[in-house]
Amino acid sequence: MALPGALLALFLAGSWLYCLTDAALTPAPECRGLPKPAWLAVIAVTLSAGALAWLIVRHRTYRRSAPRRAAGGRGDGYLGSLRWTDADDAVARHPAGRARAAGPRTPRGPDDDPEFIRALGRAIRRNPPVG
Repeated sequence: MALPGALLALFLAGSWLYCLTDAALTPAPECRGLPKPAWLAVIAVTLSAGALAWLIVRHRTYRRSAPRRAAGGRGDGYLGSLRWTDADDAVARHPAGRARAAGPRTPRGPDDDPEFIRALGRAIRRNPPVG
């Protein structure tokens, strides 16, 4: 009988922590209804009720926002109904995030990149193995 109660408590604690983190990382202009510090206080003090309220308000924010086309970004509804943000632009500009923004045409790994293979071949020819 203690296991279902423990699992429920673990689920509630995890969802509370997720909502608190999501509210803390959400830009202040995107917080609806209350200012960002107020949302953090509501979620921290009321626990599950505040977390549930945040999930409801945040879900409506995602559903109402239209995808925005940015330089180097995707305007085709990337990630469902979420919109392309400035943070996504920063990831798209970073070498590790270019594969996400460019699509399947970009090499997935070093062995898929012909330029890398050519450079590796040149390096091997310049430095023959010793022995």
